[in-house]
Amino acid sequence: MQPSRNIAARAGRWSARHWKTAIVGWLAFVVLAFMIGGNVGTKQLTPEEAGVRDSGTASKLVHDAFPQVDSEAVLVSSKGKDADSPQFRAVVHEAVERLKATEGVHNVQDPYAKGNENAISDNEHVAMVAFDIPGDPVTDTETKRVMDATVASTEKLDAAHDDFLVEQFGDGSSEEDFQKIFQADLAKAGTLSLPLTLVILLVTFGTLLAAGIPLLLAVSAVMATFGLIGPISQIVPVEESIKHVVLLIGLAVGVDYSLFYVRRMKEELAAGRDKDAALEAAAATSGHAVLVSGLTVITAMAGMYLADSSVFTSFATGAILVVAVAMLGSLTVLPAVLSRVGHRLGRSHIPGLTRIKARVARIGIWSRIIDRVLRRPWLSAGLATAVMIALAIPATQMQLGQPALADSLPQDEAVVQTFNRVKDAFPAETSAMQVVVKAKDVTAPAVAAGIEDLGREAQAHEDLFPTTSTPSIDISPDKTVATIDLETAGDGEDAASDRALDVLRDSVVPDTIGGVTGAKAYVDGQTAQDRDFNEQMISHLPLVFAFVIITAFMLLLVTFRSIVVPIKAIVLNLMSVAAAYGAMVLVFQHGWFKGLLGFTETGPIVAWLPMFLFVVLFGLSMDYHVFILSRVKELVDKGEETEVAVSRAIKMTAGTVTSAAIVMVGVFALFGSLSFMIFKQMGVGLAFAVLLDATLVRGVLLPSTMKLLGRRNWWLPRSLGWLPTIGEPAPSQA
Repeated sequence: MQPSRNIAARAGRWSARHWKTAIVGWLAFVVLAFMIGGNVGTKQLTPEEAGVRDSGTASKLVHDAFPQVDSEAVLVSSKGKDADSPQFRAVVHEAVERLKATEGVHNVQDPYAKGNENAISDNEHVAMVAFDIPGDPVTDTETKRVMDATVASTEKLDAAHDDFLVEQFGDGSSEEDFQKIFQADLAKAGTLSLPLTLVILLVTFGTLLAAGIPLLLAVSAVMATFGLIGPISQIVPVEESIKHVVLLIGLAVGVDYSLFYVRRMKEELAAGRDKDAALEAAAATSGHAVLVSGLTVITAMAGMYLADSSVFTSFATGAILVVAVAMLGSLTVLPAVLSRVGHRLGRSHIPGLTRIKARVARIGIWSRIIDRVLRRPWLSAGLATAVMIALAIPATQMQLGQPALADSLPQDEAVVQTFNRVKDAFPAETSAMQVVVKAKDVTAPAVAAGIEDLGREAQAHEDLFPTTSTPSIDISPDKTVATIDLETAGDGEDAASDRALDVLRDSVVPDTIGGVTGAKAYVDGQTAQDRDFNEQMISHLPLVFAFVIITAFMLLLVTFRSIVVPIKAIVLNLMSVAAAYGAMVLVFQHGWFKGLLGFTETGPIVAWLPMFLFVVLFGLSMDYHVFILSRVKELVDKGEETEVAVSRAIKMTAGTVTSAAIVMVGVFALFGSLSFMIFKQMGVGLAFAVLLDATLVRGVLLPSTMKLLGRRNWWLPRSLGWLPTIGEPAPSQA
């Protein structure tokens, strides 16, 4: 092997020579990372840490100033008996007595006691027994023990009364149920995605050995990243969805990177090269493409740090980690494994698959498409662009928000049914707003008067704050923070709730407590949190978009030494993203295919998804672009005309790109079948965009525009001739 300035080639050469060190080192790294992560655990973001703007400040103030409390409630309901009946009273009384007798339970509220009239529903068929458990059930084992005891007691009470439904709902108990669904979703995604990926790779390569290598690399990269998240989360807590993000992206890029590498080595072996020369060629070409692609994806993912949100910070960290680990494995342990496997990559074909692959090859679907596209580039580019624009038009109707919890999960889940009953019987429990006041002493006369004025002013807007009782006021032990709870109209997600929030923030608070010197007031509650998060995402979109586009442009500029290539790549990627947005609007706002995807209620697109999808899609779509263009540039550098190079390169890479895209689409589509609406929307958006990107964009728009531009594809002003290049792909047999 000859010396090369190509980083990937040097890495491949070193790994081949020191294959034992590379393989053992990689396995040790994966095992050690996974064990460390398992031992230290993963520290998740708390709701107050995930908050932004006004409501985020309010949540943090309350969390820091008040003792941690798990607020729970036992719901007693009956269709045949009302709250005044002796039987109903007896069941409620038994629930109250059971809770009072449970050690660790505080502040049990009897719905029949004076002042607790709001604890009985308007139709008088539901009563709520509220109570508190000091501490955090997630981090405090004693709190968790007490919560479990109350749940067990509630279940026994329910079993003892056939005519009544007795159930528990609260911060800790419901979160535990949601976590079980969440973990089941993650397990389902992992369990189904692995065999699906293996089947696709088997069809692609025809041998278990060649198919198993990419899958093993991807799985090991995901496992190592899971482990690395643990110690990192102890410093910077992460959002609970981070493992879904790691699995989603890790399987996609891990398989893609090794797929490019393995496929190129098989081609070189089939062309008659010996094992060492084939590996060198694969490292210098596909390995180089993996390096450039990985750096581009990592740079794109880094754009999420600019969102100024702890949720996006954790997503960025997880995505960057798994891409970096997958890229590292592709450049080190993968060449080491391939150096030992050698010619066996093409042996031991699975019976039947060889014949099927031969028939597909004879049909030459992609060859026929590319030939027709290149014969009529203007028509092909025009029609493809029209389709992309048509798909993108619905995106103009996109509505951002937080889908209602009851609509985000299957309706047969017990915790969802309980939540629906709480929401129907006691709408104030899910729609109430809270004003948080911070002052040196909230009991000082001026501050106390301002708080009283706030309550009176709110009650003056009877249509928005319908309660007739005095708002509930709590004061922190150090008297620096006060909370004022206000019952509001609406359900927390509708127009009435939005109007109440506007009135509270724009007039009630500024005209009362907001005018008191030394006092600051913030509005919290689900409506406020959703509004603040939406506005945060929208306000930071331009910054994130600009960062990703500019950095991607610079990376492609120095990689291909062309201004046209990066501009065209960016435009094509933006078209894919816009079309994906449009598809999401059609599916989740207009209800297309909702029966197939397993949801019943349409609603807004999750507020953070557009930014997340843009960053992820922009990064992942560069995989194909860099892989194809690297092969085109390789042929052009050998003296071939651009049209011929484009035709040959796309035909040679079509099978690899198609296989990689099918893996991505399959994995992403699996997320569309999960329970949480967040993952459904994420999976559908990603799967549709990758499908478009690997077919319409790479199969039609890319070749047609490259032919139309000809040698202008590689135009670089002389004034930019000083730009460095990321490595130098070594010449290789095509």
